[in-house]
Amino acid sequence: MNDKQIPKYRQLKQGLLDKLSGGEWKAHDQMPSEHEIATSFGMSRQTVRQALGELEQEGWLYRLQGKGTFVSEPAATKTSGPVRTIGMMTTYISDYIFPHIVRGAEAALRDKGYRLMLLSTDNDKARERENLELLLGEPLSGLIIEPTRSAQGNPNLDLYLSLQVQGIPFVMINERYPELNCPCFRLDDEAGGYAAAEHLIRLGHRSIAGFFKTDDLQGANRLKGFLRALGDHGLPLRPDSVTSYMTEDGTARPYAAAIAMLEREDRPTALVAYNDQLAVRLLEAARQAKLSVPRELSIVGFDDSSLATATEVKLTTLTHPKSEMGRQAAIQLMDWIEDRQGAATDHAGPTRHAEKERDRLFAPELIVRGSTAAPHL
Repeated sequence: MNDKQIPKYRQLKQGLLDKLSGGEWKAHDQMPSEHEIATSFGMSRQTVRQALGELEQEGWLYRLQGKGTFVSEPAATKTSGPVRTIGMMTTYISDYIFPHIVRGAEAALRDKGYRLMLLSTDNDKARERENLELLLGEPLSGLIIEPTRSAQGNPNLDLYLSLQVQGIPFVMINERYPELNCPCFRLDDEAGGYAAAEHLIRLGHRSIAGFFKTDDLQGANRLKGFLRALGDHGLPLRPDSVTSYMTEDGTARPYAAAIAMLEREDRPTALVAYNDQLAVRLLEAARQAKLSVPRELSIVGFDDSSLATATEVKLTTLTHPKSEMGRQAAIQLMDWIEDRQGAATDHAGPTRHAEKERDRLFAPELIVRGSTAAPHL
């Protein structure tokens, strides 16, 4: 695993946690200054401040006005026996909605005395393999995993089977590789895609285009819901009204497609985006085409991220549970670990039927803001 995949403040935070867990700093000891920590670890003071802020939020540290930062008694030190570690592997760590998912899981784990080991694949299957090989060599109690490009198969199946053989329980978030028997915590993406399109249809739009990333199952299911809504309402669909793209295309392909669409005389009056990141780019495309949002063009995003309200036009979007998904996945995994300690199960854990019962499907909610309105005639 290349440390460059992990944000610097997370690397520093882990280093400080190692010292705290190892007893180098005792309860109520005063911490070194930000400058001293920055010098010791070769990090900027801003990075130090961010790491210390999270440690304070999680109860490892506390501040006294005018005196400094001190070591508190973290939950992990109150439990008997060694600190148990949970690995968490996501496609990204520091971008978009992922910090919220990580924080939700981390808070739940910390409350129960577990420690979090965080890794990222950068949505690359080769890095997923590297991470899994690393994790298999660690003394882990369990894993929380977001599959990488879940719509493009699972070339790392042998390593997932190795996790099961070693008796390491794992749950998946956002999606699950179909061939694996493990609990999954995910959003009802198809329902979200349907709701986005239906919202626009009910406003009176009849020419609606969609933009979906389809190398993950989230995007494929959002597209499926979008198409189903148009079909249920009897709306015609032009072949060029749907733009699908892969991770490596970024926003370049959908942006170019949107510009081409919006320059046509028979342009769409509304757009549905795979997520809020893309919706923001589509707002830029609308400005490039000199179209007013929502008077001349409506746009719907997805995930209700911080980006949805960061622009001048506030985005209509669908909610994503973020922190709650991470929290519940962590709680389920901890319950499973504790159940397994007293249960007579094989190395693969509970039966497929029992594991499927532990799935959690979150229902997205439509948040209507200023980017959608009835079409201007």
